[in-house]
Amino acid sequence: MRPLEDVRIISLEQYGAGPFGSMHLAELGAEIIKVEDPAAGGDVGRTVPPYAAEGDSLFFQSFNRDKYSITLDVRSPEGREVFEDLVRGADAVYSNLRGDVPEKLRIRYEDLKEVNPRIVCCSLTGFGMTGPRSKEPGYDYVLQALGGWMSLTGEPGGPPQKTGLSLVDYCGGYVAAISLLSGIHAARRDGVGMDCDLSLYDTAISLLTYPGTWHLTADYEPTRTRRSAHPSLVPFQAFEAADGWLVVGCAKEKFWQRLTEVIGQPELAADERFATFADRDRNRSEILPLLEDVFRTRTVADWLAPLYEASIPCAPINDVAAAMADPHTVARDLIASTEHPAFGTVRTLRSAVRVGPPGADRVSTRRAPAMGEDTDRVLRDLGYDDNKIAALHATGVLGKD
Repeated sequence: MRPLEDVRIISLEQYGAGPFGSMHLAELGAEIIKVEDPAAGGDVGRTVPPYAAEGDSLFFQSFNRDKYSITLDVRSPEGREVFEDLVRGADAVYSNLRGDVPEKLRIRYEDLKEVNPRIVCCSLTGFGMTGPRSKEPGYDYVLQALGGWMSLTGEPGGPPQKTGLSLVDYCGGYVAAISLLSGIHAARRDGVGMDCDLSLYDTAISLLTYPGTWHLTADYEPTRTRRSAHPSLVPFQAFEAADGWLVVGCAKEKFWQRLTEVIGQPELAADERFATFADRDRNRSEILPLLEDVFRTRTVADWLAPLYEASIPCAPINDVAAAMADPHTVARDLIASTEHPAFGTVRTLRSAVRVGPPGADRVSTRRAPAMGEDTDRVLRDLGYDDNKIAALHATGVLGKD
């Protein structure tokens, strides 16, 4: 058995952050029952271009493998009854909606404890359920701006930039998954559920980590660095070679000593201007131009060979195609293939979360579900007979047939 096969989660999720978090749990065996609002066309991620088909998209497939989908209007009395029946047999209700919506939908612990006293109500919102921004919609781009990330990203003197990926969303999904599992553990131990009030804002601020600590404690003012350089470890940045770019990082003093040998200038190791991290940071305007001139003299491949041999942290700066084709990507079994009626063979990226011995085969994975694909099966699992299911269909609470 996979470790979470005894966990059932009712999820009112959409777009990226929420579905990203629950997909890791699904790959570990949790049953994720994705409740989609038929009046809204389901999860908005189904319509994200450019690779969209009717009711589905490759964006949606990227975040919703191994889940089940039902259509249900939880705002209607009939839909609420079905929702509460789902809650009775579930461990958690998970959502990523605006901060004031869980109260409106009555999906907080206070709203559901009479239905299931052990239920964990995990809400990942833009700004949380408290505070002056709690009613504002939150998106990754907005949070990167508010959280200070964009002020740190990009070249000095250039415009502020977001990261190339939606990292606030994805990290928020991980935060939600950890919190949800912690809540389930406590509920099983104590017999009492709880709310988990999580936000993308909290995630973005907490991920400022040491620059935030430096600022709060020592009045450090973070600035953008040239060529994505580390703010204090020198050298640790991108360097241009004769035919491309690579990253070289001297995160320990021993790496600096070895690097001076690799570039054929061992005398730099004895130069008092560059003897320690602090010295090189203080004199970066002298050492970095020298190193940049050296790295331009050879190709990326020519540099990587001796750097790898010396065990100096380094890597070519790959594009996405090169990263997907890297032998280590293949060896770690990070690409999943599923068959889809509209897209054919869909290749997506598996979760980085895994359990089991190193090198063990990973369990097979399923494509993300069509909207409402599992509605009737889930209702039958609740004990609904065909007549009751047909009556629900007739009310429109399950969407149009």
